[in-house]
Order: sequence, then structure tokens, then C-alpha cells
Amino acid sequence: MRPSGRDVNQMREISIETGVTRHAEGSCLIKCGDTHVLCTASIDPRVPPFLKNSGLGWVTAEYGMLPRATHSRMNREAKRGQSGRTQEIQRLIGRSLRAGIDRVALGERQIVIDCDVIQADGGTRCASITGGWVALRLAVNKLIKAGDVLSDPMTDHVAAVSCGVYGGQPVVDLDYPEDSEAGTDANFVMTGRGRLIEVQASAEGATFGREELTTLMDLAESGIAELVSAQKAAVEG
Repeated sequence: MRPSGRDVNQMREISIETGVTRHAEGSCLIKCGDTHVLCTASIDPRVPPFLKNSGLGWVTAEYGMLPRATHSRMNREAKRGQSGRTQEIQRLIGRSLRAGIDRVALGERQIVIDCDVIQADGGTRCASITGGWVALRLAVNKLIKAGDVLSDPMTDHVAAVSCGVYGGQPVVDLDYPEDSEAGTDANFVMTGRGRLIEVQASAEGATFGREELTTLMDLAESGIAELVSAQKAAVEG
């Protein structure tokens, strides 16, 4: 039995509210159960130096957790310095979102995705990727409307979900109680067409076999299909 009482293939309740900040070109508040992440997209006409005069666009990300996003207060990273975990998550979000965009069509500009975790209950990086895509989509829509790009650079949806083996049973969309005790922990990042972008899987206490990995993959595909539906409803609603 899962602590939440959910079935093994049951996602947490998903909510994506768009236009939650006034100034960002794209923004949303994504809620996956009790994990809440504010995602904003900012368009910058400058690209990193290594892309100057290349004609290629760039999508990058920054990630952070508010001091009381968790059970006890943590110091702001601006005070204590950015952790290796934060840097790894930022790179994951950036390369995941770049997999769903045509950088030639985007043109020589940069879009920065900021993901700020307001409340954490497991799966914050996955929620950041899923919500980050919505913010990115909204920002690109503004470029299209203004005539600043000739064709839509967004090639597909990008979403992510965590899966794991909890109590000997493969389950989807781990919350914190499950994540903290899972024997196997995995994150799947996929496109709307079901193509894999990244898989992060590790044995936390017990090794796992190919059959279990296949089951986790099946759970992830089903979960990501739900997330993509929520993305579509958010940007089209």
C-alpha cells in the first residue's frame, strides 16, 4: 500500500495555472500533489559567448528552493552557495527543454527558464521540467505573435516523471515518503511522442532487473501522457 493510498499507476493531482507573474514572457504555477513550482520564461536577445554570431538560439534554466519549501528551513543558496545538486538539476532542466526546440528556428536569442520550488514533496525536478515547458511555450508564442520568429521553433512537448520501486512494487510519481524509502529511484524525461530524452535510474537499497526497468518505463509513459494532456490544456485554455 502506498502512503498516499494511490494505485501503483496513479499520478498525483496535476494543476497548471498560467500567467501567474506580470512581467515574465511566460509563466506558470505547476502543482503535482503537494509539490508546487513557479516557472517563468524570460527572453534575452543575448546568447552565451560561445554562440555569438552562430545563428543558434539557446534555452537554459536556473532552479532553486525557497527556504521553507521543506519541513525545516534551509538557508538561501545566495547566502551559502549553490549546491552540486542544484547545478545538476539546472543542467537537466536546460538540456531537457532544448530537446524540444529547433534552435535554428529560435534564432540567435536565449530563453531563461527559472524554476522556484515553493513547496517540495518529491519530484521537484520533474515538475520543473514539465512546468518549464509550459512557460517556454508561452514565451515562444509571444515571439511568434510579434513576428520575431519565422516559424514555430517548438518541435514537441517535453515532460518528466519519477518512478521507483517502493515496498517491492514499481510505482509512478513518487512523493517524498516514497522517494525517501524507495529501493529504486528513477526519473524519466520524454517528448510528447514518447521519445526518451533522459533516464536517471539508480538502486538505492536493492538492485533491479531489466523486467522492473521495463515496468518503470511503462509507468512513466502513461504518466507523461497525463502530464502532456495537462500541458495542452494549460496552453490552449
